[in-house]
Amino acid sequence: MKDWQPDISKGSAPVYERLVTALEGDVRDGRLAPGDRLPPQRDLAHRLSLSVGTVSRAYVEAERRGFISSHVGRGSFVADRARPHAVPHDTGPLDMAHNVPPLDPAERWIGEGLSRVRQRADLGTAVNYAPPEGLASIREAGASWLKRRHGVTRATADRVIQCNGGQHGLALAFAALARPGDTILCEAATYPGIRTLADHAGYRLRGVAMDARGIDPEALARCARGTGARVLVIIPTLQNPTTITLDAARRAEIIEVARAHDLMIVEDDAYRVFADAGAADCFSDLAPERTLMVAGISKAVAPGLRLGFLLPPDNEDIRDRLLLGIRAFGYSPPSLGGLVFSQWEQDGTADRIADDVIVESEARTQLASSILGEAMAVPGAGRSLHVWMPMPMLEAERLSARALRASIALTPPDGPIVDAVAPSGVRLCLGGLRSRDALERALNDIAGMLRTAGGSAARGLV
Repeated sequence: MKDWQPDISKGSAPVYERLVTALEGDVRDGRLAPGDRLPPQRDLAHRLSLSVGTVSRAYVEAERRGFISSHVGRGSFVADRARPHAVPHDTGPLDMAHNVPPLDPAERWIGEGLSRVRQRADLGTAVNYAPPEGLASIREAGASWLKRRHGVTRATADRVIQCNGGQHGLALAFAALARPGDTILCEAATYPGIRTLADHAGYRLRGVAMDARGIDPEALARCARGTGARVLVIIPTLQNPTTITLDAARRAEIIEVARAHDLMIVEDDAYRVFADAGAADCFSDLAPERTLMVAGISKAVAPGLRLGFLLPPDNEDIRDRLLLGIRAFGYSPPSLGGLVFSQWEQDGTADRIADDVIVESEARTQLASSILGEAMAVPGAGRSLHVWMPMPMLEAERLSARALRASIALTPPDGPIVDAVAPSGVRLCLGGLRSRDALERALNDIAGMLRTAGGSAARGLV
């Protein structure tokens, strides 16, 4: 790359900073590829009419940020952005129990994201307590994300409340809408974190029967009448664990029941970014008077930022209770991770990471389908972080035990089960393994176990 000519004409930053920014931009946009040799410092200084010291300072800063690597006697080279830091390989038990996204995309961009945050004018706000609803810049980023990637038309910065990830958001939502001892309705098989939260806080979970399209509206009405519950928590897109996505008609039926029985809806929208084009509208837009949305960036961007957002109904009493909960549990949401996301939302990095995660998740979902065949339920979208294999509970427990003996960790089959009417099966999480090769080996091992056991018997839930 001896002919590389960076553009440093724009901006008012010091020249060395502009040179670093140009280098970063050319790496990000593909004009510089991993392994490309950069011009010697003296040659580049002559070409740009700069001092050697200025170019040297820029190279040192670029290396500090992880964009280049220098070798005495050989020169400076563009670093491999796909692996900016050493990452662990798939060692020990193969993790198919934790529902996380493939982490390579976020790891690829974290260094640049942090370097850009240090240039923000509002960075100093991160050292002080934030307002309970979060900093304005973080809420603006959250509203933009919910509107663009979740399709929520009513998401605005003045409505959004920052929280510390989706689990924290669910805890705040339940505390604002129910008291210990109250019954909260949910799908009969649900996200295990909801069970953990109910056990900890003393809520009574009542599982509602499901069919192939999701939660059954008639069963929901019966449960509401029989329990007097006033809260329903639901995962409408790629339901965890079954991967069912509610269609528009089923959402309308659920809303009709909720209005008839005065149910507040807690919409756990963790997987919305993976929905197919043309997916049905969110409950937050369909029933804004009674829906409290919980959404985060953990599944599509980076779980380690611990950042989520609440979108309550336009009800000041509920909003005040949410903010009181934030004060009680943590005083204020942390700002640094939120500022990283705010920067990523502004400069497009969040979209690049999410798009890469979606592409990789689609490839992994197709891989699982090709290996597991009819043993796997068809997901409610073309890509998913988890897939579902319906089978009787006894078979599920045997498969889980056999997998563990083969060093493959699966979600315990009883982990999602809330009620005896729940569909039973095994959830396989596809994002926890670093490499697709390791995932393929694990899936083939599981398929072999199914063949040895005679296959999965229950095909009732698709």
